[in-house]
Amino acid sequence: MSKIKSVCIIDDDPITVFGIKKMLSMLDLAEDIKTYVNGKEAIDDISRMVESGETIPQVIFLDINMPIMDGWQFLEKFLDLNVDGKVRINIVTSSIDAYDKKQWERFKGLTSHLIDFKNKPIRKHDILEITRVA
Repeated sequence: MSKIKSVCIIDDDPITVFGIKKMLSMLDLAEDIKTYVNGKEAIDDISRMVESGETIPQVIFLDINMPIMDGWQFLEKFLDLNVDGKVRINIVTSSIDAYDKKQWERFKGLTSHLIDFKNKPIRKHDILEITRVA
């Protein structure tokens, strides 16, 4: 498997962030790993990257339930960006709410980006499966 240039983790749970970063590093899957504690922080930085012509993350791990801007609000804004190519967006959540599955289905139909849905905790075999570049 080739190394991913850039991955970002958008999650307010430090244990989840630590675990995903640890597995990505252990498996030597990413050159650069950025972390954000909410969707607003992430969309502001990714928007800046798009505007300045920088490479945006190829793989995004996205929590749904976060303060300030949740994962669904992040996705709304992200899909409005003029992004070249496809991004693999992995929704990682502890939610078992049927609404969240419906939202995931809705967003998948709105974009050419690849959007996956995984329940926490994320395990090593999940990381290998969901870090393939879109």
